[in-house]
Parts: sequence; structure tokens; C-alpha cells
Amino acid sequence: MRIYLDHNATMPLRPEARAAMLAAMDIVGNPSSVHAEGRAAKAIVEQARAQIAAAVGAGTADVVFTSGATEAAALALAGRGLQAAPVEHDAVHAWVDPVLPVVAGRVQLDDPARSALQLANSETGILQDLPAGLALSDITQGFGRVPFAYDWAGVQMVILSAHKFGGPKGVGALIIPRGHELHAQIKGGGQEMGRRSGTENVIGIAGMGAAAAAAQADLAAGRWEQIAQFRNILEMAIEAAGKNTIFVGKDLPRLPNTSCFVTAGWKGETQVMAMDLAGFAVSAGSACSSGKVKQSRVLRALGLDDDAAASALRVSLGLETTQDQVLRFAQAWTEKRARLRAA
Repeated sequence: MRIYLDHNATMPLRPEARAAMLAAMDIVGNPSSVHAEGRAAKAIVEQARAQIAAAVGAGTADVVFTSGATEAAALALAGRGLQAAPVEHDAVHAWVDPVLPVVAGRVQLDDPARSALQLANSETGILQDLPAGLALSDITQGFGRVPFAYDWAGVQMVILSAHKFGGPKGVGALIIPRGHELHAQIKGGGQEMGRRSGTENVIGIAGMGAAAAAAQADLAAGRWEQIAQFRNILEMAIEAAGKNTIFVGKDLPRLPNTSCFVTAGWKGETQVMAMDLAGFAVSAGSACSSGKVKQSRVLRALGLDDDAAASALRVSLGLETTQDQVLRFAQAWTEKRARLRAA
């Protein structure tokens, strides 16, 4: 039986999201229609909007539904000329000036109002402290795994992606105060209060709302604390098998589920293929390049040389991950490495 350890790429669909989506499939109306069927579809969208607003600590009018975090980033950042660090996800990196330095894993910025800063890095799990007045934060990887509340963070705009916290793929949201300057990138019928046109993805939105509520409940229940313990057990097992493996960001605040480690001389893509054959799904970095494995810009920004940056493996655990699965992975990985050395 295969073991899935790539939750930062996408989480399995939560049962709450599946149930909400199945129920939404039976609603025939267009949410822009004024008849009873349309109002029923609209009610699903607005219920999900309220669920997401409550989960993130925002007002319902602050939630703009999109096709995912990439579209949310484009909607938020187009024409703004913000600056950021090279560690940002490609969806944000494409729209900013990546000039902010990274010192010992921490992004240095002195003008929050002109800056974008992620809450958590998808490759390394490293967390950043978000300053008040920050223009935008991509909280895609951190939402539901670490505490965050829009109403006290003092961030102007926030990006979310449903499938990162157990919702469906292909739906996301931009959190932005109603009335805050925003230039629609998709124009047409004026849906989403004129901020993003196009008939809403009712089924996907229903799943996203249910997943957001469930994700916050799991966080409040402390479920990720046990996952952090499993992550630490994984790292100790790998560290005990050899001394030439570097754990990126180990001494910094990190996501509870993420371990990124570098074994010089063993290419990350080779490790991914070897572990795939052994029955484990892991990755060599962010899953944002259509399946292509490429050298990590993030790791280079953290000071790793080219060989090290190309030799990284990311293991990201989920709420269903067990200690036994973690230990089985560590054993399989160390056996593969031993064979490589003996070759």
C-alpha cells in the first residue's frame, strides 16, 4: 500500500468537503439568477463565503472567490509594483520585484506597505513574522496548520487555495477589504461584487467553505501538534543513519508537517523516483511547475550552493499520517542511500 507524504503539494479531499460538494451538485440554479433555484445556488456560495470569513477572521464581504491561489495573486498584485524576497511561490514571484534579502532564513523588509511576504514556505516550511501594514501575504501553506487571523494580523490582502487544506482543486480566494482598491482582471457579468466576473464554481466553493471550517477545527483541537512530533521522529531517524544530511530551517519556526533535507551528491529528482518505486509519494520542492523538477530558487536564496539546492527532498505529512508510516519511510530512504553509497 502506497504512503502519501506530499501534503504540501495537495491534501486529500476532506470528507466534510466531499459531502458539501455532493450536496451542491444537486442544485441546478445559477447563483446570479433571481428565481428560487438561483437563490439556492447563491445561498451555497454565501454560506461558504461566511465559513471562510469566519475561519480566517475576516468579514464576509472581504472574500473574493477565484480559480485558485495563482489567480488570486494575479488579481491582487497586477500593477501594484510590490517587492518581495526570492523565496515567494512562483504565483507571487511572477508579479513582484524580488529584491528583499533573506538573512538566516528570515526575510528582511523595511516597507511593509510596499511588500509581499508569505506566511509559510511550501518547500522548507519556514515561517515568517508578518509585520503590521503588510500589503499582501500568501498564507496558502500556513492556513489551517498554524494560527492566523486576518483581523489582528494587520495585512491588507491574503491569498488562499482550497486544495492546500483539504478542499477541491481549482478554487481559491483573495481576502481584501470591501472598498479597497482592486482592478478586476476578469471582466464580464460583474460577479463577486464586480471584483471577479464569471459564474461562480458553486460545487468547488461549497467544498472550500466546508474544508476551511474543518481545517480551523482541527487546528484548534491541536491535531497538528502530534504531526510535528512525527516530523521530528522522521528527522531523528534520518539523522541517526548518517551525518551528511542537512535539515533546512530546523532551528527556525516551521510548519508542523514539513521537513526539507539535503543530502549532497544525491539529486532530489533521483530521490523522488527511488522513493516512488518504494511506494512513497514525496517531492523535490514546490509542485508548481507542471511536474518538472528544477533547481530550487528558494534554497539558493537561503544560501545553499547549486549542488545542495539540487539535492533536496521535501517530506510533508498530513493529519492521517502515522508514526509507523514515518518510520517506514525513514527506513526505506536510508536503505536506498546505503545502496547508492555501495554502488
